[in-house]
Amino acid sequence: IAKEVAKLLEMKAQLGGDEGKHKFVLKTPKGTRDYSPKQMAIRERVFNAIITCFKRHGAEVIDTPVFELKETLTGKYGEDSKLIYDLKDQGGELLSLRYDLTISCTASAEGSLSPLLPSFWGSAVPFARYLAMNKITNIKRYHIAKVYRRDNPAMTRGRYREFYQCDFDIAGQFDPMIPDAECLKIVHEILSDLQLGDFLIKVNDRRILDGMFAVCGVPDSKFRTICSSVDKLDKMPWEEVRSEMVGEKGLSPEAADHIGEYVQLHGGLDLIERLLQDPQLSQNKLAKEGLGDMKLLFEYLTLFGITGKISFDLSLARGLDYYTGVIFEAVLLQQENDHVEESVSVGSVAGGGRYDGLVGMFDPKGRKVPCVGVSIGIERIFSILEQRVEASEEKIRTTETQVLVASAQKKLLEERLKLISELWDAGIKAEVLYKKNPKLLNQLQYCEDTGIPLVAIVGEQELKDGVVKLRVVATREEVNVRRESLVEEIRMRTSRP
Repeated sequence: IAKEVAKLLEMKAQLGGDEGKHKFVLKTPKGTRDYSPKQMAIRERVFNAIITCFKRHGAEVIDTPVFELKETLTGKYGEDSKLIYDLKDQGGELLSLRYDLTISCTASAEGSLSPLLPSFWGSAVPFARYLAMNKITNIKRYHIAKVYRRDNPAMTRGRYREFYQCDFDIAGQFDPMIPDAECLKIVHEILSDLQLGDFLIKVNDRRILDGMFAVCGVPDSKFRTICSSVDKLDKMPWEEVRSEMVGEKGLSPEAADHIGEYVQLHGGLDLIERLLQDPQLSQNKLAKEGLGDMKLLFEYLTLFGITGKISFDLSLARGLDYYTGVIFEAVLLQQENDHVEESVSVGSVAGGGRYDGLVGMFDPKGRKVPCVGVSIGIERIFSILEQRVEASEEKIRTTETQVLVASAQKKLLEERLKLISELWDAGIKAEVLYKKNPKLLNQLQYCEDTGIPLVAIVGEQELKDGVVKLRVVATREEVNVRRESLVEEIRMRTSRP
């Protein structure tokens, strides 16, 4: 015993007394957060709306590991590779936390990709690896999961180091623009369903941009850098963008002015028809091909009845190292008379496009699988809805309980437990207070506080009569219901219209 006591005293000395104890700071790591039941209720509502839409369009669901082989991710994100979290070698494999969802879905190991990838523009690696590894050439899938980026967080704008991505992609060889049109329809459905406010989906095409730059006299070596300038037109006036092109990037003033004639244009079918007649663009093979497909796309979107929210916008120039055809981005529009807090206006809430070359970069034989997809900026949507709920002080239910089983007198715990067991077995969402003899008033107050719509009250008289008293919390109406009819009555009263 003395020997063991000596050991314990030695350990205690190593740990130090209370005065030397390290005080833990209780906080989440930078760029992450906890979610309260209220916040999770909002998130579940959003996820349900999005998943319902994806399933309505016939999508299957897949999942991939939260970490990938480091070599699968290395070099696939250009400058953004420094934002990848590397894991310590745990015995033979160098691993990294997934940076997005799509590249993991195409890889085999070869090739390099350096897309311009803001937070939801390219969830490509896992999807690409998945397709190439499993030799899949045809799939319509969605994938919702957490990804990780060692980025500078901007929490109020929905930008974190750990966050959800929410992707829908169609892979396979199909007739032109039909899958592309469906992706835009999906974005329209989701944004309409979530009631985020007025929105616009901007559409362009990589081939139209390449053709436009060519006819404007932009050297091939400057395509990418001029693209990044053009893409600033949603935040800067044309004069400033022009000045950057000429002053900082060395483009000739003539070429810049020529670009300016095109990139300030936006519209619909009329604009596409006009550009198809443009003496210069109509002579460029790429631009002509892109405009032909854009016309077809708008014809399909007209059939879908959504062209009122779509704008063909020649200034949209994102992800061009990655996309090969149509590109699109959905933005929320802030009204002049809108009194919503400035922080709610977070701009882009979805983006995507066609990436026909990505899977081939991962396939050992270079086999290409054409793909088009969309990523919903889910964290930004959460931020908007959370702030909106906070501002409106709307009461959010955090449970789905349909009924509380209560008693009006003492010594009825056994009867309450019998009844709640019957309800659970019938699939009814029910609760009971964990007290032997709770006061009826406390049980009713619990329903008020948590939003439970119904109370099933058992009392001595009800038990004799073979009935349960069902109380509607909102109106305080009470009705006696035969015990055998209770389940049906609860279902009827709590079913959504």
